[in-house]
Amino acid sequence: MRNFGAICTALMLGAGALAFGLTLHAAPAQIDPHSVMSDPAQARSDYIEHCGGCHGIRGDTVPAHLPELEGRVGWFMCTPEARAYLIRLPNVAHSRITDNAELADMMNYVVFVLGEGSAPVGTRPFTADEVAHERVHALTNMNLTAERLRLANQLVHQCHAPESIRQLYPGEKQ
Repeated sequence: MRNFGAICTALMLGAGALAFGLTLHAAPAQIDPHSVMSDPAQARSDYIEHCGGCHGIRGDTVPAHLPELEGRVGWFMCTPEARAYLIRLPNVAHSRITDNAELADMMNYVVFVLGEGSAPVGTRPFTADEVAHERVHALTNMNLTAERLRLANQLVHQCHAPESIRQLYPGEKQ
């Protein structure tokens, strides 16, 4: 009888985690990237205008000392804390894009198009409400590189992200 109670508890906890979109073992998502944006062309244009100068038009920043987005950024959707980090980054939170739905679309472009399937299965796209909530908590007075590494370490341990996620870009010499 004790085992039945433990099984019920485990099932309830697992169902709760799924209800909140959490996964224990993240795997690349199979999602149509255009289904998570209201205007994919505008989202791409916003990315190019507001982010592409530093992160590259395709998200491939090498050899700049910035995080490469291409094929990697989706892993940051694996935990609530890492997901919030993407919106709380100063250049995102303080973006000149004042419409939260438009900013959500741009970030969905980053995650689901530039991320090239790196988002965990079942990842929810960013919403205007989520962006509105997170951007008022912009990251300030902290070492963003150290914070990114801290979160990347969590992603490796909790979500089975590749070890290379700890690097700003593949092949980076530490």
